[in-house]
Amino acid sequence: MVKRVVVGAHYGLKDWLGQRVTAAVMAIYTLLLVVVLLSHPGLNYPEWKSLVASQWMRVATVLFFFCLYYHAWIGVRDILMDYVHPAGARLMAQIVVVLALVLYAIWTVQILWS
Repeated sequence: MVKRVVVGAHYGLKDWLGQRVTAAVMAIYTLLLVVVLLSHPGLNYPEWKSLVASQWMRVATVLFFFCLYYHAWIGVRDILMDYVHPAGARLMAQIVVVLALVLYAIWTVQILWS
């Protein structure tokens, strides 16, 4: 009889590429935000609110945060697969992380479109 050890999936190139692409998207957004902030010196609350209320900024911000959540999921999942050896504990931790990231994503959309 073969004893199967549950260690999780090994996605390899897909996740490596996913982290690089999400990191690039987040870096571009950060540079864009820096350029916008430097081009508006002395930005006050009404100007900031109008900037964030623009459709392109909302979409860019949601894309940034979704990339952040996916990037975080890949990293945390890999850490849990490497360092949490009991399968039940690892599964429970992964469920908690996924639920938290989904709730953060919902909260992000609610904040930006409310």
